Amino acid sequence: MKSLDIAGLALNIALYVVLGYIFYTLLPISFGGVRFWPQVIVPAVFAVVFGPLVGGVGAAVGIFISDAMLGNNLLLSLIAGVTSNFVAFYLIGYIAKKKIRWLTPVVAYGIATVAFIYIGYAYTDLDFWTKIAFMGVAVASYIIFLVPVVVLRNSRWRSFEVGSIVGMLSGAAIIGVTVPLFFQYFGAGDAFTVPAALSIFFFTFFTEIPFVLVLGPPIIAAIYKAFPSLSRRNQQSEKSVKNSD
Repeated sequence: MKSLDIAGLALNIALYVVLGYIFYTLLPISFGGVRFWPQVIVPAVFAVVFGPLVGGVGAAVGIFISDAMLGNNLLLSLIAGVTSNFVAFYLIGYIAKKKIRWLTPVVAYGIATVAFIYIGYAYTDLDFWTKIAFMGVAVASYIIFLVPVVVLRNSRWRSFEVGSIVGMLSGAAIIGVTVPLFFQYFGAGDAFTVPAALSIFFFTFFTEIPFVLVLGPPIIAAIYKAFPSLSRRNQQSEKSVKNSD
């Protein structure tokens, strides 16, 4: 990592911790041990602007510090929070540098959205109106995903949107499995069940992905406009990745 990357890593951690503390203090919403966490947009942006390692490591360190400051279980943070954050934002930064065609992700995410709606309604522990809300978010997220991928046909945002879906799905899956298992073996929770795991997965993914899809492109575009050198640096990096492929 170059000195610029180290500076980006430090800023990523600081913003993630500070915004996390402020948002959760103002909106202390949680479900199944997982907090409402819209500030995931911070490491998502850093993963694109400064690279996957800055995004992944910054998110992993930042979530651990946030958990410590908020008095959460640090073993759970290491098992679920650190791993899921690193994987999610590393993947976002990695895939964002790839050139991706539009048809495959559109079809795949469309099928996944239909599956999410069916599974969320039939197999989760959520109440009826919460299920309806998540179904609405699932459909809205797919529509938001389609705009830059299909309508705008912007390859830069297409890669970012696809990376965001893959990364956040991976992170939510890790949380959905590890959190209920942790409470089963280390806490006073009930035995691990598939509906409980699915409920936590749905809460994590669908309360975070809209913020990344909606806020990511304009924030990244604003950063590139304010600091053209970062945009040129990433373009050179993407060319080197393409040549290596």
